[in-house]
Amino acid sequence: MQTAQRIIKNYRRNRLIVCTVCALLTLILTLTVRFISERNLNHRNIVTFANHAVEELDDVLLPLQTGRDVLLPLIGLPCSVARLPLSKHAARLQTVRSINLIQSGILYCSSIFGYRNVPISQLQPELPSREPQLLLSTDHSLIKGSPILTQWYPSSADGEDGVLEIVNIDLLSSMLLEPQPPQITDASLTVGNRHLLYDQGVVDTLPKLNDEKRYQLSSQHFPFTISVTGPGPSELAVKHLPTQLPLAVILSLLVGYLAWLATASRMSFSWEINLALAAREFELFCQPLLNAQTQQCMGVEILLRWNNPRQGWISPEVFIPIAEEHNLIVPLTRHVIAETIQQRHVFPMSSQFHIGINVAASHFRNGTLLKDLNQYWFSQHPIQQLVIELTERDALLDVDYRVVRELNRLGVKLAIDDFGTGNSSLSWLEKLRPDVLKIDKSFTSAIGTDAVNSTVTDIIIALGKKIEYRTGGGRR
Repeated sequence: MQTAQRIIKNYRRNRLIVCTVCALLTLILTLTVRFISERNLNHRNIVTFANHAVEELDDVLLPLQTGRDVLLPLIGLPCSVARLPLSKHAARLQTVRSINLIQSGILYCSSIFGYRNVPISQLQPELPSREPQLLLSTDHSLIKGSPILTQWYPSSADGEDGVLEIVNIDLLSSMLLEPQPPQITDASLTVGNRHLLYDQGVVDTLPKLNDEKRYQLSSQHFPFTISVTGPGPSELAVKHLPTQLPLAVILSLLVGYLAWLATASRMSFSWEINLALAAREFELFCQPLLNAQTQQCMGVEILLRWNNPRQGWISPEVFIPIAEEHNLIVPLTRHVIAETIQQRHVFPMSSQFHIGINVAASHFRNGTLLKDLNQYWFSQHPIQQLVIELTERDALLDVDYRVVRELNRLGVKLAIDDFGTGNSSLSWLEKLRPDVLKIDKSFTSAIGTDAVNSTVTDIIIALGKKIEYRTGGGRR
């Protein structure tokens, strides 16, 4: 059977394992939550950056789209007539560098230069076009080398006539595409197959990616895309994790400490006893009581044994003292009474047959023992003789003598178990007037020897005969 030291050691080890697991799970969970939070924050910052750039460019281009109805009727008018309205309209838009009128594929009027006679294909090879076009290119006339957006709105079915608006995006792109490390290391504007890079101007191809990620967001109104390049939300979150480690360690230690406090009762031996009662792990065994002269079995003493599926068989010397210490001895005794009465049919149906049940002195308080016997024992009207064996482990001061008298009235016999040890006193024999004295095995084992205990045993037997008590040996 398991020893108390080994069982307590196992419970402490299990408790330590639980607390360690709780602490490790908290550490992992905290770092995971911080990783996810940091990753989401990085992704949100990247999306916000791209959304802002797209919205700002949309705000620049939308007025051009809504104002084209004012400009299209000017196509065909002499430049001397159309230039003033063009200049006024360009001034109102602010971001527009120039507005140009094209007829039959010839740019013939500019809001800046006035009358001109330049084929539009020389300025933009993609024009003229039957469809509206947004083009990204470099200025070669006014501010040479600066990036510009060219918006083309055709007015004729063949696409030879139309309005060409040139937008200066040099300053705007410098603000919108400025990197924001560490999340964003580079940003670009893509229109068609041309790209505007921050501090690099217009190029035909985007730089190749190494270990970086590229996020792209396209406008819902115009054919352009904002591309954002950076390490990636997850990679940045991983790099940021070491800064979260101190907080995670503190939280894990705190949770481990709280788990240690919380498991103080739930992972204790007393808690295990409660679980064992609920799971019916306690088993009853019978120790026969033999008549020394006839060698006939005149009764049994009910013994409680614990078959713990987690620890194996546990000795009563281990769990009984702990049960008494944590006020669990009464529920254990109640379990013994209830189980014994259910198994009474296995015993001889004779009033001379004794069934002994060990009861602690604390069970006598407030009439608890009487209530339990009335509920479980007397309600079944057993024929066998019930013997309540009062253990001397508890102080006999707890015994309510009114309960003892009531037990005598109900025909229950009282025995003092392990007499000669514990809290025994001759004065209690007079007060309790037990029917049986059960001599402790430490004395009975000395019978027939020269040991001092043998003499004490003789004295106890003589005392029992003098007071007319029955005497018997203790449990083995």
